[in-house]
Amino acid sequence: MKTTMETHPMDELKGKLKDILKVVPSGSNIYYIDYPLHDNGGDLLIMKGTEKFFEDYNINVLARYCINDFPKKITIPKDCTIVLHGGGNFGDLYPNYQGLRERIIQRYPNHRIVILPQTIYFENQSECDKSAAIINNHKDIHLFVRDKVSLELAHEKFSSCNLYLSPDMAHQLWPIVSLKESSKEMLCFLRLDKEANGSQERKELKSDNDYQDWGTLYTFREQLTIKIISKMISLKGRVGIRLPMNSIWYLYSEHLLNKALNLFGTYKMVKTSRLHGHILSCLMDKPHILVDNSYGKNSNYYHTWTFRCKNAQLNISGN
Repeated sequence: MKTTMETHPMDELKGKLKDILKVVPSGSNIYYIDYPLHDNGGDLLIMKGTEKFFEDYNINVLARYCINDFPKKITIPKDCTIVLHGGGNFGDLYPNYQGLRERIIQRYPNHRIVILPQTIYFENQSECDKSAAIINNHKDIHLFVRDKVSLELAHEKFSSCNLYLSPDMAHQLWPIVSLKESSKEMLCFLRLDKEANGSQERKELKSDNDYQDWGTLYTFREQLTIKIISKMISLKGRVGIRLPMNSIWYLYSEHLLNKALNLFGTYKMVKTSRLHGHILSCLMDKPHILVDNSYGKNSNYYHTWTFRCKNAQLNISGN
């Protein structure tokens, strides 16, 4: 009797991203807006997965802009789809990114706008209502969300949107094979920012354990380089800088991502409260424990998508 090979859950999640082709078909011409330019390796993983998706499905990127250099006035061809970067900044925790998103929606009422997989979270109901008023005034928005809680909120507030449930774009990178030997025991990759879980304990660990976050992974020199590139991209349109700064950033981001891959590859086990610490561990098929963030983003994602990954364990308490 023949036995059938069980499909790996990560293969299924990568395949689910093909749903995006329903609104951005192969061969489409697009403007890719809001790619990340900072030291958050999770956003860089999303960016790398997004670019891999464009490459794999022959999607033509005619222009790329980050929040620093998107022009106040620019004519985008009518046959181009505006594709906005995915992630976890849809809401009022990161108003600069939400503000850019809403300005683009208002400025281009006749273009198709696709928002790649996002987690939605608003602390302030009035801010949510303001965003909904802007978004619902556009007739061709396609919003992909990363978890069922975000989908419920979107159905309630964004009545004019075309809504879809989708995994994070980083899943397009599956599988990632580590070039490092896993010689150390446990990496604790825990958030230190405003999304940190209040119950997250900082106990002294054994010497073979390590604490890190994106902000501590990258050295002062690396963070300074990011700031210099960011500044030059901000200035290039105003002072006529001719260097291909976007390409320079993409090359440098490869170095930053490789540093994260090497770090994770060094450890046998990861404990993380970073969503992309979890997703990267899944991409590497590495045993890990997921701790929730401050508002349930991590657990919502786990319960929606990654609960079937055998190497992933959810620990909501953070202990």
